[in-house]
Amino acid sequence: MSATPHEAAPHEGVPGEAASRHEGVPQQPGGAPEASEQPEAPGQLLAPTPSQTIGPFYGYALPFPGGGDMAPAGHPDTVTLYGRVVDGAGEPVPDALLEFWQAGPDGSLRGAPGSLRRDPATGAVVGRDGVDFTGFGRVPTDADGRYVLRTLPATAPAGRPGAAPYIAVCVFARGLLHHLFTRIYFPEDTAAHAADPLLSRLPARRARTLVARADGERRYRFDIRLQAAGAGDGGEECDEETVFLEFR
Repeated sequence: MSATPHEAAPHEGVPGEAASRHEGVPQQPGGAPEASEQPEAPGQLLAPTPSQTIGPFYGYALPFPGGGDMAPAGHPDTVTLYGRVVDGAGEPVPDALLEFWQAGPDGSLRGAPGSLRRDPATGAVVGRDGVDFTGFGRVPTDADGRYVLRTLPATAPAGRPGAAPYIAVCVFARGLLHHLFTRIYFPEDTAAHAADPLLSRLPARRARTLVARADGERRYRFDIRLQAAGAGDGGEECDEETVFLEFR
């Protein structure tokens, strides 16, 4: 699967290559593309019905116990990743849902199928087995737009030459008719960033929106901004929107 850039640059990602959004694709507030209007004509096929959303109902069915605990219990290499999801005004998004995908320590993308435990009577997920690294996490934001993930250090996926270590992220939230994809890179991998197929094609100011900040020992902060805050006195963009990716 391949993808093309929207705005400043592209992305080579999970599951394919992608790019930041904007270029040639109108966006509504919150990042969702505007529905195109096409006149009806005799014999002409009607345009597809635009995507719609009701809810969101993320807090009802999708989160599961231990969704943010990707690292096996007690693993000595566990790192903590935390941050906030905010809108263009810097206000928290309290009902977002974040999904994370990450290669295993050996670069494998297979994960550990069957590591989620279910209630034998209802089939409901009751949590992880606490032993396996699955490579997948799902975390809702709280009332202040905050999330916390505990995982193993990021690695580059096997078979992706030049890729720097990263964690792939998918953002669901109110007002997003289409979920958003992005990535989290880490500051200690700066040398690898220069060759990464995504970061190397982004302007430096845009690439910075994809790099977490170190915040103490084995702690990182990564905030997700759904829209840019505005322009500075010199016309430069400030508090920039996180680079989002489009898969094709």
